[in-house]
This record gives sequence, structure tokens and C-alpha cells, in this order.
Amino acid sequence: MENNKCKICRRQGQKLFLKGERCFSAKCSITRRPAPPGPKSKKRKKGLSEYGKQLREKQKLRFWYGLGERQFGQYVRNLLEKRGKEDSELALIKKLEARLDNMIFRLGFAPSRVQARQIVTHGHIRLNGRKNTYPSYETKKGDVITINPTSLKKNAFLNLNVKIKNYSAPAWLDLKKDSFEGKIIAEPTIEEVAPPAEISAILEYYSR
Repeated sequence: MENNKCKICRRQGQKLFLKGERCFSAKCSITRRPAPPGPKSKKRKKGLSEYGKQLREKQKLRFWYGLGERQFGQYVRNLLEKRGKEDSELALIKKLEARLDNMIFRLGFAPSRVQARQIVTHGHIRLNGRKNTYPSYETKKGDVITINPTSLKKNAFLNLNVKIKNYSAPAWLDLKKDSFEGKIIAEPTIEEVAPPAEISAILEYYSR
């Protein structure tokens, strides 16, 4: 039976990498069945309206970061209230990338953002030497993220030393693979993050 997360990717028409390692394998649903889910007779043949395009872009980014509708909407609306649309595109990406659960994913400590969130809430992560169980915690430049040494024996980190061996962390992170330590050394750009959605369309959606 196809996983709901796989259906999300097929519905959006592109890989959002919601299933971790499965997304890179031959089992990936969008590779095997690229058409949207549901009966063929119900599939849209006409182009989307402007509103439909904005909605689709919003859903892509929301699912990519694994956020609920309300939480994602708060991020965007708060930025629009403070900054306006002119400089909110990069600010939104920086805000989402700064989430602790996203940092765990970016460091290669978890194969997906969903699993990264679980790792944080289960108390396996230390931020600057102290346990942090808040996935939405906003990290900043200079923060050091580590895995609790006693947690390395847990199933969540099974064979992590092997998996992380050939992993390359983003340029804004300094990853020490031997000690499973990551330090935030810069802020990312939109080009480096390469989000799967058009950010300007998302801002337009919430500006209506």
C-alpha cells in the first residue's frame, strides 16, 4: 500500500524527499508512478489558476519542511507584518532553515525532517551542551549541535557512522563526523537551500 507521504509528492508533481532513504531508491513512488494519485477521469487537464499556483507552491514548501498549516502560516504572516514582501523571501527561508529539527536533518543525523523531529522530541539532541526537546527552536550562528552520547546506541542512530561517512553537509554548517558534532557557521542563501517552491508565489498567497 502506498504511503501517504509518497502520495503528497505525486500530487505536487515532484520529489519532496519526505521518506528519507526511500526517496533515493527504486522504491520511490514518484519515480515509478509520476502521475497524480486518484482516478484518471478526475485528473485535471486544464492549467491552474493564479490562486491554484500559489496554493500549490505553498503546499510544496510546507510539506518539504513537514509543518502544519497553522504553523507554516504563522511563519509567513509574521514576516509579512514585520517586513513586507520586499525582503521576506530570504527571511522566510532562513527562519525555516534555522529550526532545530531542520538542522538535525541538514547535518545528516536523520534521513528525513519527520524523523529529525522525533529525535529532538525524544531528547537525543544537545544544543550548546544542553538537552533541547523543541523541534521549532530557532538556532543561530555559532550554535553547536551534538547527539547525546548515550543515545548513539538507540535504533534511531543505527549505523549512523557508516551513513554519514560520505555525507556532505551544506556550506553553512561545519560537520565533525567522528564526533557527530555540527556547528552553524553562516546563514544560508536561497540558492544554497534550493527550495522546491516559488517563494514569491507563497507570499502572494498570504497577502490576499
